[in-house]
Amino acid sequence: MRFSIRWKLLATYLLVLFVMGGTLFVYLDRTLTQQLTENLRNSLLHEAEITALFSNSAPLSPSLVREIATRTASRLTIIAADGTVLTDSQVDAVNLSTVENHLTRPEIAAALQTGRGSAVRYSSTIGADMLYAAIRLDPKTAEKGVIRVALPLQSVKEAQDSLRQSLILAFLFAGLLAAALSLILIQIFTKTLQNLRDGAKRFGSGDFRHKIVIAGNDEITDLARVMNAMAENLNRQMVDLETQRNQLDTILRGMGEGLLVADRSGKVLLLNPAFTNLFHIEAEALGHPLINLSRHPALHETFRRVLNGRSEETREFVLESGATLLTHWVPLLDNHELIGVVAVFHNISELKRLESIRRDFVANVSHELRTPVTVISGYAETLGSGLIASDPSTAARFATVIKKHAERLTALINDLLTLSQLEAQGQALTLTPCDLGERLQHCCELVKPKAEEKGISITTPPRPAVKVLADAQRLEQILFNLLDNAVKYTPAAGSVTINVSSDGEMVRVTIDDTGPGVPEIARQRIFERFFRADAGRSREEGGTGLGLAIAKHLVSLHGGSIGVNNRREGGSSFFFTLRQAN
Repeated sequence: MRFSIRWKLLATYLLVLFVMGGTLFVYLDRTLTQQLTENLRNSLLHEAEITALFSNSAPLSPSLVREIATRTASRLTIIAADGTVLTDSQVDAVNLSTVENHLTRPEIAAALQTGRGSAVRYSSTIGADMLYAAIRLDPKTAEKGVIRVALPLQSVKEAQDSLRQSLILAFLFAGLLAAALSLILIQIFTKTLQNLRDGAKRFGSGDFRHKIVIAGNDEITDLARVMNAMAENLNRQMVDLETQRNQLDTILRGMGEGLLVADRSGKVLLLNPAFTNLFHIEAEALGHPLINLSRHPALHETFRRVLNGRSEETREFVLESGATLLTHWVPLLDNHELIGVVAVFHNISELKRLESIRRDFVANVSHELRTPVTVISGYAETLGSGLIASDPSTAARFATVIKKHAERLTALINDLLTLSQLEAQGQALTLTPCDLGERLQHCCELVKPKAEEKGISITTPPRPAVKVLADAQRLEQILFNLLDNAVKYTPAAGSVTINVSSDGEMVRVTIDDTGPGVPEIARQRIFERFFRADAGRSREEGGTGLGLAIAKHLVSLHGGSIGVNNRREGGSSFFFTLRQAN
């Protein structure tokens, strides 16, 4: 059973009041009883002295003794020096001989010896408790005897009971008044405590706006002041923590690298979106074991090694999705105690791909340059050995070969420069409305001689009256590269067909040929630099392997798309889209 502090305080006050009141009651009852008895004793002694004065002028006759006793409401006894009872106000004269000798009575013995005496005892003559006071009739000598005055203690007990009743009533009234006042004071005090409690609850729930208001200048007010100051500090710290948390959350969300924090048992404490994207998991994975996130052996092996070695680890591994990750693991220490591990995951798949492209590019450029340079060097050396004078016709043929390979080198270098410019950061084109039909006709005229040599027919649609947003020179370069590629790979007596169609806000240009088509495995790489589906044929035709890569970059800069499909009836179909000019 739960008792509030109000009732506990009231019970404490009442207990203290009861103990103090009981102690005071016992003390007052005893003290007042003693005081009352003492006052009665002194009063009896005074009565005895007054009665003794009467004996000096005349002997105390039995009738006078009874008269005095009646007037004083007491028992009066005259006792001789030998203890014989001479007169008793409550004993008839005929019965005095039956009263026992009083010489051994304590008050009589004391009075004969010292002049006065008193005692509280049971009277066998009266049959009741009495208070006795005795003095000598002659203060100077005991020969005349002793006069004794007695009073029943019943009156003392009645006075004592009356006094006790008065004390009890007074204490009850004082107790009720004190209890009422205590209840009022406790109510005020508990209301103050309730304000403190309510304020503490608000502070505990994070509401630091409402302060604790308590009037006064005591310890409770000091406590409220301290709690308000504590609330201000907590509010300031909470704001700082919230700001830091938001900053950390923003940083974690903005990180391109995946971040993982786990404790020693492997339970995940923190993840950022980049990590969840890398491992294709949900953000609700917090609190779950690391094994539930990924079962990659390298991940768990590195985690255990960092825990056991308490040292940093860097490791590279490949996920099932094909992504290559470079991970950096750091032990999380708190006062030199290992509490977990922090790991950062860098997705280096693109770097690996670019590194592969770079290696391929260097190898391809080296290969593409080595062949013409070797041919030019060999033929030039032969010409320099006197072949021009000895065999002019052969020398002329060698010169033609040198020129052909020099032109190939020039084309290769020009394409490399063009591709470098297109890939440069910040490269932008000035797009203006261009007549697509005019540019298409001009490019057909450029490739027409090569097509006629192979007996290839080029079919174009009626000059389309459509304009596109394009850079005119770059548009011609796109068309020329695609048409030139189609003529190169189309066998003799084949055909190249050009179609133009509208696709919403875009214009689609399609170039179909009757060549061998593009193998399915090569379609994803056909627009890479130096990639050739048929390397031998391309070199025979004098291609550099960069034409389609250039076309792809140019179409991208125009805001369009480019691709290739294989035709059902044979051959390939290259297409690209450009925005239509309104």
